[in-house]
Amino acid sequence: MARLKLFLPLIIFAALALLFWRGLSLNPQDMPSALVNKPVPEFALQDVESARELKKADLPSKPLLLNVWATWCISCRVEHPYLNKLAQEGVPIVGINLKDDNAAAQQWLEKFHDPYLFSVADVEGRLALDLGVFGAPETFLVDAGGTIRCKHVGVVDDRVWQTKLQPLYEKLQTQPWDEFSGELSDSLLSRCR
Repeated sequence: MARLKLFLPLIIFAALALLFWRGLSLNPQDMPSALVNKPVPEFALQDVESARELKKADLPSKPLLLNVWATWCISCRVEHPYLNKLAQEGVPIVGINLKDDNAAAQQWLEKFHDPYLFSVADVEGRLALDLGVFGAPETFLVDAGGTIRCKHVGVVDDRVWQTKLQPLYEKLQTQPWDEFSGELSDSLLSRCR
């Protein structure tokens, strides 16, 4: 028994080292969302620019991107030009301005251009919390029925758009999710959770 006490610190160290090694092998981009394949939560928030109240019913009945952004978010500034490019190409994007000053958000959209059909001011962060948002930027692909089909944590750039979001977005333009989701590769589906 006394010999076991001598090895106890070594056993504890080995167990902690194993847990640490396992943690290092995880991808920090893999943050599963409980809302994938569930409807966008109900909301009633003010538009950033017009201050009119917008609700879930105001979302267009077509596939779109739901983008969480903020003026205090450095990564959002990196992502914003690409969102402008997507909007110019006809991709509908709705913004959720997270815990931000409305005047600063208006200045941001004026200075860096506005890619959004509309952007709601989520001053208290309740919609973001309902969406399971970890921080900004985060982007959700929503189908025509208002169901979240894919979530991306981090900056949307050309690589993310072409390999993750665009293939699904283009299919959703012509087919309901249930008609093609069974054909999708497991790797693409796993990247959307």
